[in-house]
Amino acid sequence: MCGRFTLTHPTEALARLFDAAPANDLPPGPRFNISPTQPVAAVVSDPGGGQDGQQGGRRLTTMRWGFVPSWYDRPGAGPLLINARAEGIADTPAFRAAARTRRCLIPASGFYEWTTEDDGKQPWYIHPPGGEVLALAGVWQVWERDGTRLVTCAIVTCAANAALSALHHRMPVVIAPADQALWLGEAGHGAARLMRPAPDDALAVRKVGRAVNANRADGAALLEAVP
Repeated sequence: MCGRFTLTHPTEALARLFDAAPANDLPPGPRFNISPTQPVAAVVSDPGGGQDGQQGGRRLTTMRWGFVPSWYDRPGAGPLLINARAEGIADTPAFRAAARTRRCLIPASGFYEWTTEDDGKQPWYIHPPGGEVLALAGVWQVWERDGTRLVTCAIVTCAANAALSALHHRMPVVIAPADQALWLGEAGHGAARLMRPAPDDALAVRKVGRAVNANRADGAALLEAVP
């Protein structure tokens, strides 16, 4: 699964990397402990106009992490859907339409996973070894009721690769640069084949301190390796 992640790269770098026009309301960074229900940056493609009325190309925009299906009468009316399982996404009522037509990329510098030790939960930080930006596969949904409008998203997950399976049996789907146009719907059909584990050597893992277990914790010290 993916329950917390980081985004320490600046907005200007993300805009260049994804060739996307940045929105004015992107959450300020760097962010070292992004948690569910918080605003996150997401890349969408809408050549004919999009969710906020802008026209053309890719946009780096803001979404609430926690997908709210259109039939919820309020955001907390059902389970908090922060992840969408790749294996059933095409048939799950909450995600079915979004998987076809509303896919996004969620930039991340890395993400956390936890193991259970005798003395409590131990966090691990998972990140590209060269410091690159990860493009996590996402789906998004607009929810509206009584004048309230939320643009929400979930991160797509798949079975963990061999390198991460000792930490958890799930991992976020990482979209390689060459496949991003396909995931966003710019390069035709076939995005389903991208919902697979990242190569074993694509991510590095390090043990970090337990301060990150508190979802309000933040700061670069969270990423420091511990014995």
